[in-house]
Amino acid sequence: MPYDIHIDLPIQPHEVPDLREAVGWERREQDYPALLERCQFYAGARDEHQRLIAFGYISGMGLQHGYLEDILIHPDYRHQHLGTSLVRTLLQQARYNQIEIVTCTFTEEHAYFYQKCGLTLSKGGVWRS
Repeated sequence: MPYDIHIDLPIQPHEVPDLREAVGWERREQDYPALLERCQFYAGARDEHQRLIAFGYISGMGLQHGYLEDILIHPDYRHQHLGTSLVRTLLQQARYNQIEIVTCTFTEEHAYFYQKCGLTLSKGGVWRS
């Protein structure tokens, strides 16, 4: 069943932490709803029971460059092209918002997925405290 991706859909504060937990990430409840208010825009999809099953966002200053982050697909809905649709929708919205460059960090195992979504692989670096 195809699911519609929506930009800035209404999201309750517990929904993204629930999805993060479902994919095996820490909940980070303290980040919501502030993250939704501070990012440039976000996108998501709901199943037939209105459960949030996909989420991702683009952060940054809203000028030339943005950062694609936290692409989450509920495990029950993987391998149905939902992730590809989510990323492509976010990139289309970036183009609409005149964000010319979008970067994303990911593990090697996800490289093919992001290439399929239209990203070009390049070398970069990450700093963590």
